[in-house]
Amino acid sequence: MALFNRRADFPALAGNQIAFLDSAASAQKPRAVVDAMLTVMEGHYANIHRGLYKFSNETTAAFEAARGKIAKFIGAPVDEVVFTHNSTESINLVAQSWGRANLKPGDEVLLTEMEHHANLVPWHLLRDQIGIVIKYIPVLDGALDLSNIPLSENTKIVSFTHISNALGTINPAKDIIGRVRAYNPDIKILVDGSQSAVHMKIDVRDLGADFFVFTGHKLYGPTGVGVLWGKRDILNAMPPYQGGGDMIETVSLDHVTYKSAPARFEAGTPAIVEVIGLGAAVDYVTSLGWDAIAAHEKALSDTLYKRLSARGDLKIHSPAQNRAGIVSFTCHKADMADLAMILDQCNVAVRVGHHCCQPLMGKLGVTGTVRASLALYSTPDDINALEAGLDKAVKMLS
Repeated sequence: MALFNRRADFPALAGNQIAFLDSAASAQKPRAVVDAMLTVMEGHYANIHRGLYKFSNETTAAFEAARGKIAKFIGAPVDEVVFTHNSTESINLVAQSWGRANLKPGDEVLLTEMEHHANLVPWHLLRDQIGIVIKYIPVLDGALDLSNIPLSENTKIVSFTHISNALGTINPAKDIIGRVRAYNPDIKILVDGSQSAVHMKIDVRDLGADFFVFTGHKLYGPTGVGVLWGKRDILNAMPPYQGGGDMIETVSLDHVTYKSAPARFEAGTPAIVEVIGLGAAVDYVTSLGWDAIAAHEKALSDTLYKRLSARGDLKIHSPAQNRAGIVSFTCHKADMADLAMILDQCNVAVRVGHHCCQPLMGKLGVTGTVRASLALYSTPDDINALEAGLDKAVKMLS
């Protein structure tokens, strides 16, 4: 069924019998990423963009090489790749920089009912600050109801998730973007690629959005580093998000001038080692090839969905089609927290709760779900262990 087994590439999994099914929250790290970060910290660590000595030059070169790798990874020019701490900060940056500069009271931001809180709260904050209006594309049967897109002449930006972190639903991003552009080509569009950058090849130019964000720790890289891609002309028209070193051209006691993007959005010492680690993660994923990864994950995802759906004691909330390697469910006979604790005793790691999607959970009529999420290192044995653990848990709790 699975086309390859890469478990040995990941130090935390190699020789460990854990069935790690919480990769949608944060993925394990391959040896290549660990080694790349150690090489910097043990070999030539120094601050970047400032020093004229060897360590600084070598680390600066490695940092900017990582930017180049990530730009190529998403099909973008290198000067359109901004490093942030995560997807959350990337969206906050757009809301507080582009949003504060371009939106006025009564302007509308269009989101969806399946958004992660990271793509809800920044816009709520902006609403409270300047009086914008937030509208939503509704969810129907685990997918977006595209027959009911509430666009209007006041819509200024549409921001939506590419893949639902809670359900695994793959939203038809190009279709949505095409409909928005047909309605009004001046509406800006942000795509949250926190999950999609892990499971599919991304070409931001082909996608057609204005902004695309993703985070390093879900893409087999370290925490503390994320990416904001934006079109060059839009980024350079946006005011700085934070002030400090490395984003300035000149500073006097009464005047400051700023660099162009991406530097103008990278104030202060960045996550140097983490950025280099993300570059190594991109190298690792690219070396495996998207076709092989997609085939492997689809085979496992289809098996996981089929086997869980066949159980009479579960309700599956994820859609049957157009789904990434995430299956979200509740159990008729057991509380989700109790279920997760017994699964943990069986060495099976899943996530339970609202998955930072409380509005979506309300739409589903539940307080939360059990979520099993796959990655390129997942194997059929992980699915077997989950089913065996569920059998034990249900027997104990019924």
